[in-house]
Amino acid sequence: MPHLDMRQFMCRSDNYGVIIHDSKTGATASIDAPDAEAVEAELRKFGRQLTHIFTTHHHEDHVAGNLRLKELFGCKIIGPKNEAEKIPGIDTAVKGGDTFSWAGREVKVFDCPGHTRGHIAFYMPSEFSLFAGDTVFAMGCGRVNEGSMAEMWHSVNQFRPLPPVTHVYCGHEYTEANCRFALSVEPGNRDLQQRATVVAAQRARGEMTCPSTIGDELKTNPFMRCGSREIRKNLKLETATDAEVFAELRHQKNSFK
Repeated sequence: MPHLDMRQFMCRSDNYGVIIHDSKTGATASIDAPDAEAVEAELRKFGRQLTHIFTTHHHEDHVAGNLRLKELFGCKIIGPKNEAEKIPGIDTAVKGGDTFSWAGREVKVFDCPGHTRGHIAFYMPSEFSLFAGDTVFAMGCGRVNEGSMAEMWHSVNQFRPLPPVTHVYCGHEYTEANCRFALSVEPGNRDLQQRATVVAAQRARGEMTCPSTIGDELKTNPFMRCGSREIRKNLKLETATDAEVFAELRHQKNSFK
């Protein structure tokens, strides 16, 4: 089975749009719909008809284009069961543990409470691709807006067992700021130092820094490195649980400049 064509683009101020297309069936999905005009322009550029929207959570900058795109293309919207009433135009509600078929491929659903209570992620094993929304970012994670710190810790770290080559598509271009924070809590991490150099060069050229991979995140994302001795020492939490370290990291990131 050939790999899907995946095209990522910037929209709004810092949102990522992602369109995935299967040439055999013509199935075409948008991962979230941050902006209808931007998604439509990307579709028209390659002559594609939108068949589905995979919605990760209810925040406006992820669903703003739902109804307009549905009006234009008649696409079906798949979104989180636990906040279905907040997803404009939703047709199919799914929850963690569910699987469904799209373009002949299995799609697995993860529950990811924390950023929002009903947040979900979509994982396509055949493509080694995780569409994480605002749960995991490059070297970061989403703010805990509706759930608990413990829920967010579990949501982020449930992705650890995925193959290291798995591509992580996230909702925003926050990588530079996340990198600065990561270096502040784990400055001795050689992998992180190297990644920081690459990211700085990418952004200087105006390039996107995502998708990353699970392997990269395990090496450089502090929210997936709560067992790091250096992080624990810098936080003065040498004997704390991983969940407690995660919570302190998230609290510090909230006010980091």
